[in-house]
Order: sequence, then structure tokens, then C-alpha cells
Amino acid sequence: APCSCMSFNPETRRLSIGLDNGTISEFILSEDYNKMTLVKSYQAHQSRVIMILFVLEMEWVLSTGQDKHFTWHCSESGQRLGGYRTSAGACGLQFDVETRHVFVGDHSGQVTILKLEQESCSLVTTFKGHTGGVTALCWDPIQRVLFSGSSDHSIIMWDIGGRKGTAIELQGHNDKVQSLSYAHHTRQLISCGADGGIVVWNMDVERQETPEWLDSDSCQKCDQPFFWNFKQMWDSKKIGLRQHHCRKCGKAVCGKCSSKRSSIPLMGFEFEVRVCDSCHESITDEERAPTATFHDSKHNIVHVHFDATRGWLLTSGTDKVIKLWDMTPVVS
Repeated sequence: APCSCMSFNPETRRLSIGLDNGTISEFILSEDYNKMTLVKSYQAHQSRVIMILFVLEMEWVLSTGQDKHFTWHCSESGQRLGGYRTSAGACGLQFDVETRHVFVGDHSGQVTILKLEQESCSLVTTFKGHTGGVTALCWDPIQRVLFSGSSDHSIIMWDIGGRKGTAIELQGHNDKVQSLSYAHHTRQLISCGADGGIVVWNMDVERQETPEWLDSDSCQKCDQPFFWNFKQMWDSKKIGLRQHHCRKCGKAVCGKCSSKRSSIPLMGFEFEVRVCDSCHESITDEERAPTATFHDSKHNIVHVHFDATRGWLLTSGTDKVIKLWDMTPVVS
């Protein structure tokens, strides 16, 4: 069957290949990389294998499939150890060796956290912050932070270990996020998107959580009614206005009271966004200082691999071109 995904472990030279028919075929490559020997096959899924992750410390092969199932197998015996059905097709997979937690992102925008035992798994929690499907996951085991990229063009940083429940939004792409990589030694996140952008985020700054949008029937600045508030429109003899939200304070405001735009890098908004007039006046030039650098790859990125030891980034695009980038000038 056609190949749908691959995972390679350089230490063991173990190559795992997912197929369209749900099978995972495992090969061992020779030392000179001129020969590959089939070791075993797993019937992991009922349809196309989406992602594979080999965990050397546990001798586990983790996988997600188009059949909306997450499964894991013992790489020594080939035995299926367990599985879990997700709410939608999974497209992101990360694993924490220390706690045996697995993170599964799916097309509904939800991230599921499972706790794996030797032959069982239990649901820890699920969280959702994206309006589009999850397209990429990246786990930092040191700071215990999970990054999720989405087709809604945004990245969310979930603080799993520190300030639990904190979700910080990062806005730096104009199209869906295709890949996330993390440089642990410099605490920099590298995101690549379908817009051709390569963004390097400085995560070694104290970022602020984005506020929840407040609900109101009238502008929380000038008290003008919004267009659905018929009673106040009738009483005040005023035409209803369209509702907007300030990205800094979260208040519901009208267009007149939020006529300004500003970047708020510490809240993840590297581009200019709508803010109310009072918040615009309170934002200082220091607060507008960017916390990310932007680079144009000049092709629509579909696949990325980051080699942290050499600081090299490999991108391949829809233009049938593969590019190799030296990231050491910006990731250092």
C-alpha cells in the first residue's frame, strides 16, 4: 500500500513506515544506510496511518489513524498494548517520557491528554482553544509547556506544569500553521506556515494571557446599544452598532471607541489588532517591542524538520523545492 507517514530513530536505525491500509511496517537500516531489512508489521489501524512516534525509552510505537483511533504497540513483541478513540481524526502527536502522558491533537481543534500504562490508558483531560483543527503539536518537557498550531493561523502555548490552565495565544501567521519546533537551549519556538513564513518566537519573556471576550448588549465604553438590542435602541432612539472586542482588555466596544490598532507582542499579537482607545493610550513603546523575528521562505511550506544540534531547518513546499536553512544566526 502507499506510504502515508514515517518515523526514524537514528540511535537504533529503526524506520517505521505508516501505510494507507492501516499497517505500520518496521525496518532496520544497515550502518552504511545502503540496505533496509523488514523486521515486523503491525496492523495498527483500519485506515490510513496519520502519524507515528517511536519511544525508545519505553520500546513503544505510538500512532494515530484516519479511523479516529490512537494506538500503541510494544516494538519488541509487536503486541498491541491499547488504544483510545478520539473525537475527530488526529493530526498531532507528542509524548512525555517522564510522566507517560500522550498529547493528541485532532481536526476539531481539541487536544486530548492520556496517561499510558503498560497495557491500559486513562483520559486525563481535554482542552480546546482553537477555532480550526490542530495541525501541529510541540512538547517542551523541561518547562512542561505544550504548543499547538492550527489551521486558524494561531499558536497556543498551554502551561501544563507551571501555571496550570494558562493559555497564551501567539499570532504571527496569515495561513495555517504547518509545523512547530522548539530549541530548548535558547527557549525559542520556530513556527512554519502555509503562508511561507518562518517565525522565531522568544519564549524567554514573561507573556500575558489573552483575556476572555466579555458579553454585553451595549458598548462598555460609551453605552451605545448594539444592533440586536432593540429595547435600548427604541428607548434611546439610536441606531444599533456592530460589536467588536478589544484584544487587550476583552471589553465589548463599538467601532468608534476602538478606532485604533496596535501590536501587543507580550500577549502574542505581533501584528496590529483592534484595541479600545483607552488601552491604546496605555500601551507603551516598550510593550510594542517585537518578541519574534519573521523570515520569508518564499514557498508554501508543507513539511519541516529541525535539527537542533546543528541549528539547521529543512522545509519542503508545494513548489516541489526542498530548502535547507542555517538558523544559527537567529536561534542562538
